Amino acid sequence: MILPLALAQFICSYAGTAMNVAIAPMARDLHTTVFGVQTAITLFTLTMAALMIPGSKLTDVWGRKRCLVAGLVLYGTGALLAAVAPGLGVMIVGNALLEGVGSALMIPPIYILVTVMSPDLATRAKYFGIVSGAGALGAATGPLIGGVITSLLSWRASFLLQVLVIAWIIVLVRRLPDPADAGPSPRFDVTGALLSAAGLLLVVLGVLQSTTYGWGAARTDFAVAGHVVIEQGGISPVWLSLALGALMLAAFALHLRRTERRGREPLLHLRLFGNRAANLGLGTQAVQWLVMQGTFFVTAVYLQDARGYDAVMTGLVLTPATAGILVSSAAAGRFARRRSQRTLIVAGFVLTVAGMALLLALVHGGPGVARTVPGLLLAGLGLGTMLTASVNLVQSAFPDRDQSDISGLSRAVSNLGSSLGTALAGSVIVSATYPGGRPYAASLVVLVVVAVTGLILAVLLPRTPLPEPRDAAAAVTDSPQE
Repeated sequence: MILPLALAQFICSYAGTAMNVAIAPMARDLHTTVFGVQTAITLFTLTMAALMIPGSKLTDVWGRKRCLVAGLVLYGTGALLAAVAPGLGVMIVGNALLEGVGSALMIPPIYILVTVMSPDLATRAKYFGIVSGAGALGAATGPLIGGVITSLLSWRASFLLQVLVIAWIIVLVRRLPDPADAGPSPRFDVTGALLSAAGLLLVVLGVLQSTTYGWGAARTDFAVAGHVVIEQGGISPVWLSLALGALMLAAFALHLRRTERRGREPLLHLRLFGNRAANLGLGTQAVQWLVMQGTFFVTAVYLQDARGYDAVMTGLVLTPATAGILVSSAAAGRFARRRSQRTLIVAGFVLTVAGMALLLALVHGGPGVARTVPGLLLAGLGLGTMLTASVNLVQSAFPDRDQSDISGLSRAVSNLGSSLGTALAGSVIVSATYPGGRPYAASLVVLVVVAVTGLILAVLLPRTPLPEPRDAAAAVTDSPQE
């Protein structure tokens, strides 16, 4: 049951990092610039993040399994189109649009199906551990596998590999049960989908722009359609995008309230935000993905820029972190039978902070790559422990009828954390490259501070145990009614 879901999560995470090591050859083959390829990669992230909540809600309209298959077909079609793309335009349609939309359709059903098909919390934790481990493995090994394939064959072969894996998943998914609700399909909230997509797109776009323009004064002119809107030295356009995104999300919240008052089905039920455990759990999720992606990014940039390593060697050096995530994720079911999810999240943050502090101290002390192993391994063990526990806590806090809502919200928050992790680390590196700056150490220090913030959120989590899946309907009484 779990294999196709884990593979689907793996391939989505893999796609998010694999192409970063093939930008130069892709630009050459597509007759474009490095900026053009980076634009396609950024558009993939934006499309996926913007459509995660609407894509999740469609599982109630089309059915969970059907939505998963539709996402797989779109993703596979996009990967095939990208593999044979003659130019940047076709690449954007295949990689950025079709793969992005496909990811937004197939990722939420993964977590919904794991939740509703698990007979108890320990089994659910075990399955979430497998899925979370597969996602972390895909993100961590993307540069390594993508680098090897690009070096030996071509970057196009990496997309063809995705097509083959997607085809295999589609075959496996046919045997997957779909315990869907027997009630009528709800009406899809088009206005809510547009407002949420626009808001999330602008927020993520603002975060991604921070690497280019910075968070304070704009490092370079910001132009729209050839016209300079903000000159160098003015306020960073990051805040303009974030402000517009916040306005869109505020309008989205007002629309949800108005829709519920009229007795209609909203894109997202506001009762989700009345659950304290889930709200804090979502916060820990965002921090976890921010710290993980930020740490991987800083380490990879350090190894390639400061040490001159290629993508393959960089991936090998990151292996201890990947191994730590896999080991702790594999033990998630056993952990859940012995400790509460809150305890596991707190312990995960403690291990992660300790690992990052050790990594910072050892890297600063000398050039040996072996010195990074203890810190990366410890951080990986911590991340794997809390990634699974946070997902289990958030998904298990709500009954079956709210699974599409919370799954989309959870994945959107995680995507935002991932984007912010890479952008924050990148912008700190750029800012610290002035004389006397230590860019990599500065980025790690910022990430340690963020991880400590996540630890504080974890400590604030309520100690009340989660309801067992068979009693999940009782969780509705813990949240405000419509």
